[in-house]
Amino acid sequence: MASPTREDNLIVPTSIHWTCDDVANWIEEIGFPQYRLCFTNNLIDGRKLVLMDASNLPKLGVTDFDHILFIASSVRDLLNIEKPFWNRSIADPASSPMENYLQIKSRTGPSLDKLSYSQFLRRGY
Repeated sequence: MASPTREDNLIVPTSIHWTCDDVANWIEEIGFPQYRLCFTNNLIDGRKLVLMDASNLPKLGVTDFDHILFIASSVRDLLNIEKPFWNRSIADPASSPMENYLQIKSRTGPSLDKLSYSQFLRRGY
């Protein structure tokens, strides 16, 4: 379900296009059916899933610390996002180009809906 797709010959996770039901099904598949309603009631689709990290999951109703860690890690794995390191140098880029693209795609609007990864790279976001 989460295999990447080619967008202008560049790999983008297909989960960015998931519906709220797709996300809820995925939450069940990774072993957390009790959180299905937390995600559907908050309208978490593939674009909003990008924002689901350890600091945002409690806002949805995920309060068990081990569950928060596992779900946040699973989201990063699904989207191929690196785990944030506490000792990252300030000289390093804030995040990878793909992670920046996914963050931008988490928002909506006509221009962002049409934005492809290759356009994002060309524009130098």
